[in-house]
Amino acid sequence: MTGPPQPAGRLDRLLDRLRVFYGLLAEPPHDPFTLFVWEVLSVHSTPRKRDAALASLKRARVLTPDAMWRAPQKLLDASVRLAGPYAENRLSALRAGVDVFRRSRDLAAVIRGPLPPARRALKALPRMGEAGAARMLLFAASHPVLPVDARVSRVARRLGYGAEDTSFPKTARSVREAVGRVLPPTTDAYRRTFVYFEHHGATTCTETDPHCGVCPLLADCSFGTARQP
Repeated sequence: MTGPPQPAGRLDRLLDRLRVFYGLLAEPPHDPFTLFVWEVLSVHSTPRKRDAALASLKRARVLTPDAMWRAPQKLLDASVRLAGPYAENRLSALRAGVDVFRRSRDLAAVIRGPLPPARRALKALPRMGEAGAARMLLFAASHPVLPVDARVSRVARRLGYGAEDTSFPKTARSVREAVGRVLPPTTDAYRRTFVYFEHHGATTCTETDPHCGVCPLLADCSFGTARQP
């Protein structure tokens, strides 16, 4: 069950309201290797801690595969620990990713090409997953694809885009199809949708105890209006 079709201009109006409510939000990095590092630092972290770790690596000038491969372990360890726990797991993933980027010097060009080989190439990178690969395709390779993680899925479904399934991949596919029917097929439109749905799901439209009373989308959200007294 996919729910009733949504009007073509509705999503754009909802995104405009989120833009007014939150202001201009930063996008993930567009450089493929920096975005890979960003993904590794994001797992089991917060945006503030992740950004602190990434900034430390940037100050150390190690955000290229060759520079990170040559960097002293002590320097990498100190920076990565700023992202929070699981530092050893992050460092292991970074080392594996550095090896992939150094072996595949044309990786950036491959992911900017046709989608099937681009997706196959990204499977070699650790810690990506389907949503991470989609973020890489969208932000580092300019493919108009929607990364659907738990936050994006939750916001979209509560607004009537897609339906939940016991299988999350099926849920994600339903969301992508529903959004794709009304979203212009441009990279900018897909980037905007991801950034604002992701942030909204993290800060206001949370899984438990969502802040529906202050949500700028409440009037268009049947889930939120049903929760009001």
